[in-house]
Amino acid sequence: MTAEAPRLEPLAFDDLKSFRDDDHMAAFRCFERSARVLVDGDLGPRVAMEPSDALIEAARAALASTPTDVAAARRFFESRFRPFRVVPEAGYGFLTGYYEPCDAGSLVETEAFRWPILARPQDLVSFAPGETPLGLPEGVAGARRRSDGALVPYDDREAIERKRRDPIVWVRDAVEAFLIHVQGCSELELPDGRRVRLAYDGRNGLPYTSVGRILIETGAIDASAMSLASLKAWLRAAGLGAGEPGLALMRRNRSFVFFRLVEDFDPKLGPVAGAGVALTPLRSIAIDRSLWSYGLPFWIEADLPWADEAPRPFRRLMIAQDTGSAIVGPARADIFFGGGDAAGACAGAIRHRGAFTVLLPVGDQP
Repeated sequence: MTAEAPRLEPLAFDDLKSFRDDDHMAAFRCFERSARVLVDGDLGPRVAMEPSDALIEAARAALASTPTDVAAARRFFESRFRPFRVVPEAGYGFLTGYYEPCDAGSLVETEAFRWPILARPQDLVSFAPGETPLGLPEGVAGARRRSDGALVPYDDREAIERKRRDPIVWVRDAVEAFLIHVQGCSELELPDGRRVRLAYDGRNGLPYTSVGRILIETGAIDASAMSLASLKAWLRAAGLGAGEPGLALMRRNRSFVFFRLVEDFDPKLGPVAGAGVALTPLRSIAIDRSLWSYGLPFWIEADLPWADEAPRPFRRLMIAQDTGSAIVGPARADIFFGGGDAAGACAGAIRHRGAFTVLLPVGDQP
């Protein structure tokens, strides 16, 4: 179901707390990546709201700009955009974090690597937000095309895992595979030392269910103790064999993600995500693609444990460059933290309220 449009309240840049203290050059470099695909008309692998002419014009201006310092980069945003506070029905926004797992893997099944990551099947048909064909359940974002041309809902996680069609790489166990699915990307080290990436290549289109929320709601893990490490430990201790509680819980999330293997990539850049651009740690966010266009800047204000365990002010200009099936609503974002276990620990600790301000390009009206 598509989320309702938000109420937007006009602000001045002086109303944005600590806006002048941010590193606008870092934000500009992140926006610049989006600008290239906006100008080229590349919609990315997960199509979002179509960008406005004004946003494309701002992108052209960015590519023609050569800001030499933070002040010049800030002036670019202040001259090309206008801030609007996003006021959702709940009255506040909500933030989570995600990361790129860095695991070991193998191109063939071995004793050490037994769980497959699967390629996109040829019979999968994906839909953009709000484009579910008649005859399919509302909100379904993918389907199977039968030999007679008819569309039917795609298999759920359990059915796909049982069939194991078209594996492209193997990881140690179902928990590692599940977390790769949740994050939508991964970097893997092969036994010979080579590194490859897994890039998102579609999903079965069924709704996402948070297994962490289930564990909290059932009292299996206290909310204050929930973390990436505690989630992994619970799942493995509960058992990952057929019929065991750990595997059964993961299969309650019926959503399933397919990947493609990327062997030639720049390790200095983040994974390429929904918008078709490499993500930037602590500058890229995933947004609800049924409501927002990729490339839009957002000013985020929150108190988060983003650097260590202690909550501290987080006031940053972020760029919408990704999406996720769990990211629903006008003031909802997933902050990309980077790759590896440290980034994963930080990302897993983010479940906080925050204030959202969208920067609409000059010429666009709410």
